[in-house]
Amino acid sequence: MSGYIIPVIIGGVVIYGAVKKVNVFSVFIEGASEGMGVAVRMLPPLIILMTAIGMFRASGGLEFFTKLLAPVMEAVGLPKEVAPLVLLRPVSGSGATAILQDIVSNYGADSFAGRVASVMTGSTETTFYTLALYFGATSAENTRYALGASLFADAVSFAVSALAVRLFLGA
Repeated sequence: MSGYIIPVIIGGVVIYGAVKKVNVFSVFIEGASEGMGVAVRMLPPLIILMTAIGMFRASGGLEFFTKLLAPVMEAVGLPKEVAPLVLLRPVSGSGATAILQDIVSNYGADSFAGRVASVMTGSTETTFYTLALYFGATSAENTRYALGASLFADAVSFAVSALAVRLFLGA
């Protein structure tokens, strides 16, 4: 039954357009061309972001900041093994997924680090990617407090992930 949902929705849109006497094809073409414009505006920020991530990892910056951040993380109750995830998750979803896979492979899915990393991955966002995508698509120039608030939310999510694992799954 679920295989029919998309065709039914498309058919419903076409029928609704016909009833309202709208040229559905021309409206579709107009929307598609507008979507292409949005894609073109979004491309430069995404290329810059992906290049910066590659440079950060290749230069050894991720390892340097992981070692620097590890003692602070242990002081607030986060396992040091998730430090690379804390650094990369706000920047890259695919990079964070690779790090999550490494943590689970090395320490186990039922380890404290594996559980915390899993909860972190599910409860945080790729902040820089999302902001680059949304602000690039809308050509917003005044982002005001979006980055600071988003990073603060990520930091809270990281800390609460460890607390939630301790409370609900045991350490």
